[in-house]
Amino acid sequence: MFRNVFPTALLWAIGSVAVPLSAADTPPPGADVLDQAFASLQTYQWGQDRTSLQTLDVAVAASHGDAAVRKNLETRLVGVLESDASRAAKDVVCRQLSLIGSANAVPALAKLLPDKDLSHMARYALERIPDAAATAALRSALANTEGLQKIGVIDSVGIRRDADSVTALTALVGDSNPQIAAAAVAALGAIGTSEAAQALATAQASVPSQLQAAVADARLSCAERLLAAGKKAEALAIYKALNSEDQPQHIRVAAVRGMLAAAGQK
Repeated sequence: MFRNVFPTALLWAIGSVAVPLSAADTPPPGADVLDQAFASLQTYQWGQDRTSLQTLDVAVAASHGDAAVRKNLETRLVGVLESDASRAAKDVVCRQLSLIGSANAVPALAKLLPDKDLSHMARYALERIPDAAATAALRSALANTEGLQKIGVIDSVGIRRDADSVTALTALVGDSNPQIAAAAVAALGAIGTSEAAQALATAQASVPSQLQAAVADARLSCAERLLAAGKKAEALAIYKALNSEDQPQHIRVAAVRGMLAAAGQK
């Protein structure tokens, strides 16, 4: 099944190091130092001196607990995204916005979603911004992205468990691109609502043979989420449907275990 196009952990590691645990205890950089860091960031390229990036790391860590400072820092970071800064600089900014971004950063990040070079890091930030605007931006991007970028956005919508995307994802299950279809199936399983479960049940009878296993796996994911939400009857119905002779052995075993769990048995 096609999931994240590029491993997030890998892209985070390239050209980057973790913020020191003591960063939050480090005094915030002065205005002149911060100005210089932002000026250097505009033309930053991977492999260059990281002093400006470390200054930003400290500034971001120090902004926690101070809404005014954080808002000002976010505004400056968004300004870099909207400028002609280097790709590496915008990559850095997306990672910083994943830590302090708010609804104010969403429009600039959303514009990057169709970009083949920056889409992944824009999604990385949007997945972590705790505001409904970020979810809405990812949902809207389902209609204006293509190929690998669309697959990535589908994955992000699933990570956000956006119930309002179920209709759009259901349509994508029938996409002619099997990778897009598989990603939509997986996202529906991750969302795990009653509507998502129904969409997958319908898809089970209509998708090509190569997607049958993916649909079954996604239905199991839905059942687990429904069971966790206290919807035992709905979960049990899915488990019973998957405990059939036309399903692979591992699916049937999982379905039986699910039926026992729904009944409160080990």
